[in-house]
Amino acid sequence: MIDYELMIVGPLETNCYLVYCSMTLEAVIIDPGAEAEKIFPIIHELNLKPKAILNTHGHIDHVGANRDFKEKFGLPIYLHPADQVLLQRSQQLELSLLLGAKEPPPPDVDLADGDLIEIGKISLRVLHTPGHSPGSVSFLGDNFLFSGDTLFYGGVGRTDLPGGSWRDLERSIRDKILTLPDEIIVLPGHGPATTIGEEKRSNPFIT
Repeated sequence: MIDYELMIVGPLETNCYLVYCSMTLEAVIIDPGAEAEKIFPIIHELNLKPKAILNTHGHIDHVGANRDFKEKFGLPIYLHPADQVLLQRSQQLELSLLLGAKEPPPPDVDLADGDLIEIGKISLRVLHTPGHSPGSVSFLGDNFLFSGDTLFYGGVGRTDLPGGSWRDLERSIRDKILTLPDEIIVLPGHGPATTIGEEKRSNPFIT
């Protein structure tokens, strides 16, 4: 069975998720954006066995603690290749300084649409959902969608950052996300959880 722990990290209040198999305790860390020292104790308290770092996209508030996790646990970093350019510190220098983020190491594994990531006896499927950034992805489990900064409770990701595209975002939400069952719980990169059905009914950005 899939389970998760949410930690809100950094000045931009990024949602970092520890996603794990409750049977094997194998785990992945989705978007360790900052404050690694806040996340490490939870891993130990739950006796988790971290296997990988999964990034929904390359913005520094989602990858800022990648180096800390890689150095501590020797974990591979997964990222869509279209966002690799965002990892260059010069691309996000002001925000890096604000967050006190270390320059993230290059990814070890390229994510692609349709990939399955095994976590013990469970898996997450990769949905390429560009728009907020060219390489934005969402991770789909049996009952959960980790949507990064593509879809929020009552909102959608901004598209005015380098590489953003409103047209791509609309297409990603329409074709990849709103086609999922209404009962799927959406766990976004910032803010509270929601469901596919709730966003269909009330999100003012979805037409």
